Amino acid sequence: MKRNSRGIDSSHRQHSRLAVLGAMTIAVLVLAGCGAGDGDASSGNAANLKQTANAQASPAAGNQPYVDPVAYSMGATDGLAASQVEEKAAVMQHQWTSGKTTVNYTTTAGHLSAVDSNGNAEASMSYFAYTAPSTNGAPRPVTFIYSGGPGSSAIWLHLGSFAPTRVATPDPLFGNWPNYPRVDNADSLIATTDLVYIDPPGTGLSEAVLPNTNKTFWTFDSDVNVMRDFIERYIAVNHRSASPLYLYGESYGTARTDTLALALESAGVHLTGIVLQSSILNLFADATDAAIEDFPAGLALATDTLAGYLPSYAEVAAYYDQVSPAPINQGLYALQMELFTTAQYHAFQSYSQSWTLSQIGAPNALGTPVLPSTQTLQSWTLPSSLTMQALQGYFSATPYSTGLIPGSKIGRYDGRVSLPTSDPRLKSDSDPSDILVEQPFANALATEMPDYLGYTAPNATYVPFNTNIIFSWNYSHAGQALADTIPDLLGALTLNPQLAVFSENGFYDLAAPFFNTEKQLARLQTVPGLNPNLQVSFFPGGHMTYLDDAARPQMKADLTRFYRGRPIPGALTLWTLPHAWQDEAAASTPTGSTPTTQAVAP
Repeated sequence: MKRNSRGIDSSHRQHSRLAVLGAMTIAVLVLAGCGAGDGDASSGNAANLKQTANAQASPAAGNQPYVDPVAYSMGATDGLAASQVEEKAAVMQHQWTSGKTTVNYTTTAGHLSAVDSNGNAEASMSYFAYTAPSTNGAPRPVTFIYSGGPGSSAIWLHLGSFAPTRVATPDPLFGNWPNYPRVDNADSLIATTDLVYIDPPGTGLSEAVLPNTNKTFWTFDSDVNVMRDFIERYIAVNHRSASPLYLYGESYGTARTDTLALALESAGVHLTGIVLQSSILNLFADATDAAIEDFPAGLALATDTLAGYLPSYAEVAAYYDQVSPAPINQGLYALQMELFTTAQYHAFQSYSQSWTLSQIGAPNALGTPVLPSTQTLQSWTLPSSLTMQALQGYFSATPYSTGLIPGSKIGRYDGRVSLPTSDPRLKSDSDPSDILVEQPFANALATEMPDYLGYTAPNATYVPFNTNIIFSWNYSHAGQALADTIPDLLGALTLNPQLAVFSENGFYDLAAPFFNTEKQLARLQTVPGLNPNLQVSFFPGGHMTYLDDAARPQMKADLTRFYRGRPIPGALTLWTLPHAWQDEAAASTPTGSTPTTQAVAP
């Protein structure tokens, strides 16, 4: 999550189809513990590490809270001395019950180190693990989970999604903001998989180890490598090499996941599956970001961006009664809009660059904006079912976030969340859907988590989102200015053809639109002989889809099927996805080529 699909807020630089957060600088006092790892932890042999080993405790073994004395710092040039690095964590015992299912589980909160090939610690990384004993003698799956940004800790997924407890948000309403209770989570995945939430360096309480500094890991490739090294360390310390291994990434974390999967497979760590939630898989394909990084060359795929956002915008418009007749089914309306968008693609080419620049607050960057006439918009009302108000709000010289509902601003992470443009909270955070969760999640972490997880760090502050990272990040990858990770996903699938891929998408997500994700994954259709275990599903939620009380139980049900290797009802597969746009690079394009030199088949 955080800031948009890639971590840059526009204010700073300017279930299936047929089945139907302001950059946070809040620092909160948090968590910590004693012991190195959770299930069957061992001392390990890595050099330059001090580790206290704990065998996995049973519920009767008692709790082991920990007060961490280290003064972690998240600045760009900060780094811990090797003498300060200790692999310690709090270990606490709990019980989760849902219906007739009861699970005794262990929480482990503290630090493990990412370690290089010579055994030297690269970064001391904060993590939160939820583990349970096997009930059938077979190793339980373990899932490594992280948010996006870049610059985000795992707080959003950690406190909002599938852990045994969660923060109960009233999404998309504000309810008793900013104080949402922590509740038992009936939709937890603890009965299915162990869960390990990871904070990348410079977020949470994760700090680089000298001679590295936090900024060492603020590039696309170094971030992937340090996450790989942490996961390898966790597997080794906790003897989890025999466990089915999964990755779960959100937002920018999905781009990380594609490349991290390839990095792990290349290192001999074989994955069972990956989950891509609210995806941004090709940074070139979101021209509202690409234009910022490389203007005007970043506008090359502007038409794909305009077309990719429109179906999600239309779903949001339907929520505000700006679709006539009102859709009877979200999935069918998504299909209608995708067909409409595809039919009008060539017409959109005339307006796409102006549209993109309007969204970033620079409508005149290429001269007078080129916008559809009133007559053209009227001709689109019937095939799209969008009202003139909705069409005019989208095709405008001002951002659609304020154009759809006059006098109100809609959220980027969840378009159903809105605030009056006069709301003073918008002065410090331009996204209502970010405001919805930012302070409540920080409050929950500060007031609820220490007792539950048993970890405190009196000399440090937990950083949910590090603003410095988004303005320092280097997005280049594979010889390109921005990362296109579809070739990396293909590489992982080539090394491990059995790798299962599950893509989760929210209908109301205006940060990582579902149609964009479909179009990017469809590039794999160009690879001869490729038949991946790929499933794509859609839910009635936003970017943090799990916050929605209707979406989250559906997500749990689908994820449970995914972990059991079963088909997900109504999910699209590679061959039922709409074809990729013709100006997108084929998935087999060499990673060093530019993103538009080889077109996919129509």
